[in-house]
Amino acid sequence: MGKLDGKIAVITGGSDGIGFATAKLFVREGARIVITGRDPARLETAVQAIGNVADAICCDISKMADIQGLRDFVESRYGHVDIIFANAGAARPNMFEYMSEEEFDFTLACTFKGTYFTVQKLLPLMTSGGSIILNTSTLNTKGMPYVSVYSAGKAAIRSLARSLTAELVDRDIRVNAMAPGYIDTNQAQKSGVSEEMLQQTTAKVHAQIPMRRSGKVEEVAKAVLFLACDDSSYLTGSELCVDGGWNQV
Repeated sequence: MGKLDGKIAVITGGSDGIGFATAKLFVREGARIVITGRDPARLETAVQAIGNVADAICCDISKMADIQGLRDFVESRYGHVDIIFANAGAARPNMFEYMSEEEFDFTLACTFKGTYFTVQKLLPLMTSGGSIILNTSTLNTKGMPYVSVYSAGKAAIRSLARSLTAELVDRDIRVNAMAPGYIDTNQAQKSGVSEEMLQQTTAKVHAQIPMRRSGKVEEVAKAVLFLACDDSSYLTGSELCVDGGWNQV
C-alpha cells in the first residue's frame, strides 16, 4: 500500500530534475500524475520512463494561456486534484548592475508569477485534505551574486506559502514550501551558466555545506513526498530545507 494511493498529483516542471524524480516516486507510492514541461520531446521521454500512470502536457508557466490549458486538461481528465507540486522555474542570472528588464521579467515570470497563477487556476479543483507544495530555494534567505532576481522571486514564493496557508486552512488544504539547496541538476546549464563558472561555484559551495556535497534529486523528492502525504498532516505554512545544512549552520 502506497502513501499516495488513489491521489491525483500535478507536478510542474516534471520532465527532468527534481520534478521528474518526484514524479517517479509519487507513482511508486500509488498516485496518478500530470507532469508539465516546455519541451515536448523531453516530456515524451519522461512519460515513457514513468509509465502509463503519467499524463504530460506542454506548459510554460510564464504564459497564462498555458496555465489555463493545464487547468482545463486536469479538469477534463480527472475532475479534481489532490496534490500540487509547483516546481517549475527558470532564470536568466546576471550581475545586478547589468540585469536587463527582459532578463528581470523572464525570471520573475518563470518563478513567482508562474507559480502564483498555476496554483490559482488549479485551486478550484483541489479537494479537501489536499496538499500544495511550493518549490522555493535556500537562496530566498542566502545572498549570492548573479541571482538577485531569482532569489527575490523565490522569497516571494516563500511569502506566498504563508499567505495561502492563512487563506486555505478552513478548506482543509495544507500549503508548505520545500527549499532545495545546492542540488545536482542541469538547471544552471539551462540558465546559461558556463561550465567553468559552474565548477568554480560548486567547489566554493561544497566548502560551505556541512555535508560537503551536492544533494541528489531523489533526496529532494523524498522530502516532497513527506509534505504531500499524511505523514505531514500537522504541518502547514512551513518551509522544509533540503540543503545538507548549508543554510542552517
